[in-house]
Amino acid sequence: MIQIKTMTQTEPLLLYNTLKREKQVFVPQDPNHVTLYVCGPTVYSYAHIGNARPPVIFDLLYNLLSSRYPKVIYARNITDVDDKINAAAAEQKVSIDVISKRYTDIFHEDMAALGIGQPSIEPRATNHIPQMINMITRLITSGHAYEAEGHVLFSVESFDDYGSLSRRDVADMIAGARIEVADFKKHPGDFVLWKPSLEPQPGWDSPWGWGRPGWHLECSVMSEQHLGETIDIHGGGQDLVFPHHENEIAQSVCAHGGKIFARYWMHNGFVTFNKRKMSKSLGNTLVIHELLKHTAGEVLRYLLLSAHYRQPLDWSEQTLTRVQRTVDRVYGVIRDANEKYGPLKAAHDPSNKFMSALLDDLNTPEALAELNNEARCLANADDAETAHAAAGRLLAAGALIGLFQQDPQSWLTGDTEGLDDALIEQLIDERNTSRKERNFARADDIRDQLQAMGICLEDVADGTRWRRSSDQ
Repeated sequence: MIQIKTMTQTEPLLLYNTLKREKQVFVPQDPNHVTLYVCGPTVYSYAHIGNARPPVIFDLLYNLLSSRYPKVIYARNITDVDDKINAAAAEQKVSIDVISKRYTDIFHEDMAALGIGQPSIEPRATNHIPQMINMITRLITSGHAYEAEGHVLFSVESFDDYGSLSRRDVADMIAGARIEVADFKKHPGDFVLWKPSLEPQPGWDSPWGWGRPGWHLECSVMSEQHLGETIDIHGGGQDLVFPHHENEIAQSVCAHGGKIFARYWMHNGFVTFNKRKMSKSLGNTLVIHELLKHTAGEVLRYLLLSAHYRQPLDWSEQTLTRVQRTVDRVYGVIRDANEKYGPLKAAHDPSNKFMSALLDDLNTPEALAELNNEARCLANADDAETAHAAAGRLLAAGALIGLFQQDPQSWLTGDTEGLDDALIEQLIDERNTSRKERNFARADDIRDQLQAMGICLEDVADGTRWRRSSDQ
């Protein structure tokens, strides 16, 4: 990881703390041991592009923290026991282990394609059942939880600060959320810590009978086990503020004798499709595994970083095409400079402007604008010294944000050996027809598509000539 030693090393890192509703200077409780926990996937199906936004955002945050502090421990969990996993296993007549392993492996493959590194720790819920039983026992002993009809529930009325994260009173939160109504609850908002399991549902022995943990409990226990009772930063999507993160705070603070659970809370906005939240329940998801069949992971990563993480990001094919064009252009600038001035390497530091943007609550739109400005400086360089300086800053910035680290010639050429000439000619004919019909946007899209496939076009008097990039 690049260590930043410019003036930005002393520039403060500002993070928007959802708990305080303001940007605050990040000051870790121990600068030699920074802790970050992010809620990971429930592995019962393919992840969609909206599911990838938290891993991309917090991968960048981890990179940034690691550039400033000697040790950063980043935990991102795997939820491998859940009612959705149970349902998928029952439908496919296999064990939950088969389902969770299959989709965990696919998740890892998809995240790697997006340039997302593995977290320091990736705890799995099923490996922490004894610790979960221990935390439940502590909560019952301290009067914050109770047993009822084989369930153990947290008593929200026992925690005065319940609702502090979402800033809604309990009645409003219950009215606005899907909360299971049960006669055995003392209060409608009480949430499950342990629930009974019936065959063929998975379960474990416990003092309250054969059962399984509640979802909210899992993250509190895994965070406690691997990062301690109080952590620096807890992250996730905005949809987790209530009830998941609200419930995590309640059970963790009460299990730890009133200690703060997380000092900073960060939440990313949704990825939307036609201005609606993307979700499996709405049937408007774009599965990453499918997207990667025709779009490079680096392009998807750039797109997910193109809006500020706290704002919604609306997906469109037009945006995807624009991002593809931008990434190709920057790689083209790097390739041309390599050929003209020799191999280019990352400098020790990105520019101060780039770093200042990231230090201002991960302002990736401004950071990407500065990165593109460095690409323009490189393209306009008229001597080796200027080119190497601009390229050094560009590649260093790219390393920190997770972009432009591939061989530019390979990126631009791609795998063109298996391309059928007839398909290329067909696309060129379609482009020429679009131009005649003055549908220039479609013509440009086809040209960009061919360029991404490693095909260079040249419009001449008698038509359009083409060649593979590798033929240069």
